[in-house]
Amino acid sequence: MNTELFITGLIVGLVTSAPIGPVNVLAIRRSVHYGFFPGLTAGLGAVLADGVFATAAAFGVTTIADFVVEYEHYIQTVGGCLLIIFGTVVFNSQPHLKGASNGGTSAWHGMAVSFAMTVTNPGTILGFIAIFGSLGDLAPGEGEYLSALALVIGVLCGALLWWACLSAVVSKLRNRMNDNWLSAINRGAGVILWAFAVVILVIVASEVLL
Repeated sequence: MNTELFITGLIVGLVTSAPIGPVNVLAIRRSVHYGFFPGLTAGLGAVLADGVFATAAAFGVTTIADFVVEYEHYIQTVGGCLLIIFGTVVFNSQPHLKGASNGGTSAWHGMAVSFAMTVTNPGTILGFIAIFGSLGDLAPGEGEYLSALALVIGVLCGALLWWACLSAVVSKLRNRMNDNWLSAINRGAGVILWAFAVVILVIVASEVLL
């Protein structure tokens, strides 16, 4: 395995996962409510989506990128609507810290939601294409499949490292919280998700109208 490309991918995975966005909000909320594993599985959904897009970018698969670009506005509209739905569900949920399970009864649901959030963001694959394209001579050449694989594995490991660290830190802090704290977090998370949705839909509307 190309160690240099793996480390590069690791850094890319961390950098692309760290900015606070809808999936980070979801992972934080689930870590506070249910503990480490449910928070981590929320991040795993994003890791899977990142893996698909990183693979397409690293191996030079332009079909996916072309599809995303062609239907970008439709995909963003679906993503914005999903964020409104998720935000409403989160805002109206009634949390109870007592009896919350670290096993995460709805862990797989969290993964599916975060995957949907990530895969409906066209910026994800376009971001990977831009980042990989800026690597210059370091980028895998045509037919260098092992090098491309090392880059993708690095991205997945970097993203997974971010979500594991985030979930671990937040789940430790949950012991200091009560139901009132959780209600406030739910309302705040719901509002943030709505805000992301509004921004996305406004951008789509402005681009379509112009």
